[in-house]
Amino acid sequence: MFDKLFQAQQKAQEIKERLDHISVFGEAEGGKIKVVSTANKEVKEINIDPVFMESVDREELEELLVVAVNKAIAQAEQISQSEMQAATQDVLGNLGGMGGLFGKG
Repeated sequence: MFDKLFQAQQKAQEIKERLDHISVFGEAEGGKIKVVSTANKEVKEINIDPVFMESVDREELEELLVVAVNKAIAQAEQISQSEMQAATQDVLGNLGGMGGLFGKG
């Protein structure tokens, strides 16, 4: 059983490392503000169109940045959940007939 737990921990670490290499994006105002993040929700880059930046006030810019960042985070969360779900199914599938231990089977 501890072997399976160790395998699950290893799998979780592998997923975290994989998510570090997946980029997700969030945009606002038709792409004039772009946020790049990892699937682990680490913001890597924020790009603001220079012409747009000159024409917008600070408050509007801040609101649009929040929108773009939240879109990137939502996309990262979706990918992260999918990866973890797949890993959980893989680990549970490897438990084989052990489901009977928990009153199933």
